[in-house]
Amino acid sequence: MMNTFSQNWNKINWNDLSFCIYNQNEKNVEKVLNTKIFNLASISALLSPKAKSYIEPLAKIAQGLTRQRFGNVVNFYLPLYLSNLCSNECTYCGFSKSNRIKRKILNEQEIIKECEVIRAKGINNFLLVTGEHKNKVGMDYFRRYIPLIRNYCSSSLLIEIQPMLEEEYVELKALGVDGVLVYQETYDIITYSNNHLYGKKRNFFWRLETPERLAKAGIDKIGLGVLMGLSNDWRVDCYILAKHLLYLRDIYWKSSYSISFPRLRPCIGQTISNSAVLIDDIDLLQAMCAFRLLMPEIEISLSTRESPNFRNHVIPILVNNVSTGSKTSPGGYASNKKELEQFVIYDNRSPKEMHQVLLSAGIQPIYKDWDSYLRINSIKY
Repeated sequence: MMNTFSQNWNKINWNDLSFCIYNQNEKNVEKVLNTKIFNLASISALLSPKAKSYIEPLAKIAQGLTRQRFGNVVNFYLPLYLSNLCSNECTYCGFSKSNRIKRKILNEQEIIKECEVIRAKGINNFLLVTGEHKNKVGMDYFRRYIPLIRNYCSSSLLIEIQPMLEEEYVELKALGVDGVLVYQETYDIITYSNNHLYGKKRNFFWRLETPERLAKAGIDKIGLGVLMGLSNDWRVDCYILAKHLLYLRDIYWKSSYSISFPRLRPCIGQTISNSAVLIDDIDLLQAMCAFRLLMPEIEISLSTRESPNFRNHVIPILVNNVSTGSKTSPGGYASNKKELEQFVIYDNRSPKEMHQVLLSAGIQPIYKDWDSYLRINSIKY
């Protein structure tokens, strides 16, 4: 029987990891930075509280690796919210089932309007987002509308939806999906249970095993991440995330991987538990730098959850993909109805504004990563 990450997770002791990370000293951090040997053992030092005072050399190395690997470019993308209907109850999400908000599932004409607005901005990289409601926004819906959206999205098409079966991911790829984002939110099962009260998302292991189903289905790009601040220790969460990514990269090497570090943002009906902690800007940058050093080839994304000031400083250091001018509500681009949104946007700047910001930092914005006609579905390994 093939080893799975769930089996690896069962061997992890959260308290032992915490002890290891918090007992790193300055010498350990300096040794890692001087030797430039970056592996799972050294990431304990890079994520430690002691490494926070080394943020400048961390950022310098991270920037060098980013420029060496990716050049002076950053991809623009836009999320397209198709539905805010959700069957889950999560303490931190505006789409939670019990929230008394107007629910919306976009129809064909509404999707066309959204796509036309996005294309008018010049952006050809789409991220399709839905709440998790498999009965009403499931494979039948995706079969009908993903080919339609593909007509407007001539480059990268990613989705962030409920975890699916392996055979469903195979079909989604055939429909034109290039990548799937699935965030574990936290690797601490107690915190996970306390913040996912009911619904399919409450199943910790079903979600944990999703990246492996994606890889087996041949999905080209798989995005992982944790919700920074949900657990009481982001450092341990990030260590386990690193372990998860290394596991996937080593076994499912045909897929590429991306990572994101969303922070908790205010939303309607938020009932987050007391375990949530605030993550400051240096903490977040430290985590991002640690992953860049550990995996120089991985793509790092940064959304409009973050402040303009933070994005201005961090994007030129190590970010590959940024959203700009985002709307987090179904139909938000055409109607601008904020009452349907998933969370409050922090950076409201338009693509034109972000374009100038990046150019002034010596970064070339990319609106179209590649042409969809270059997708090759018949490669046999």
